[in-house]
Amino acid sequence: MKWDNLRVFLAIARAGQILGAAKKLGLDQATASRRLSALENDLGATLFQRHTTGVVVTPAGERLLPIAERMESEAMAAQSLIGQSDVALSGTVRIGAPDGFGNFFLAPLLAEMADTHPELRIQLVPIPRNFSLSKREADIAITVERPTEGRLFARKLTDYTLSLYASQSYLDQIGGIGSQGELRKCLFVTYVQDMIWSPHLDYSEPYVSQCGQVLECAGIVGQMQALATRGVGFVHDYTAHSIPGLVRVLPDISLKRSYWIVTHADVRGLRRVTEVMDFISARTKEARADFERD
Repeated sequence: MKWDNLRVFLAIARAGQILGAAKKLGLDQATASRRLSALENDLGATLFQRHTTGVVVTPAGERLLPIAERMESEAMAAQSLIGQSDVALSGTVRIGAPDGFGNFFLAPLLAEMADTHPELRIQLVPIPRNFSLSKREADIAITVERPTEGRLFARKLTDYTLSLYASQSYLDQIGGIGSQGELRKCLFVTYVQDMIWSPHLDYSEPYVSQCGQVLECAGIVGQMQALATRGVGFVHDYTAHSIPGLVRVLPDISLKRSYWIVTHADVRGLRRVTEVMDFISARTKEARADFERD
């Protein structure tokens, strides 16, 4: 078996289609299909059932998958080990993060790290509802809950708090908010309920039921832009200063959540991954006081 053919097999298994895998590997579809056929001939087994919408891994493919992933991990570890003698970090590290942490805290830090390591390509992507480190959709993930399944390594980054905020101009317009009962005269800004990808983000009840009207935005950035003009809603305390005129209301109401940094066991030993993880962890620890509000 040729390693290049196994790489194609892994890419197809993760993408669910030959075309998507070919694009990711920088190949044309015919080449990817030919290499898959060559691997199937070498093994004497069919690895995928081909359909018009994509491919499905066969039982033989399922048996090969963990073996190929171990081979991939060993190849990556060898590449990383040889690179230990080099001062410069190189290669690609993809980080998945919630939009609040990613946009308001992580992006500036990663820009700083990219400036320090010009040969390192850093990718910051939002975490969707269905997200897999085992399929190499990211090397590192920032989550709001500790994963309990899979060969994952996780450590806690920090706790953070959220409070209710509104713009001063909106408060002046409605006459202020002096008690929780006065939320009934407000527009409540929150997440789109059926798109919440973690139960730890479902904190709108019981407040949403007390408000006269609700605006749902899929991300915290959109929510904050809406709150800049109208409405009241929960905002991460460490991000609130980024919207001029946003003020805290009902200070007795405060929520606490946590961020975790997670990676798959297969890539944990890669130098570029561990150094990025250590950098994020160290800088988050330095800023920990900013994440929690008394």
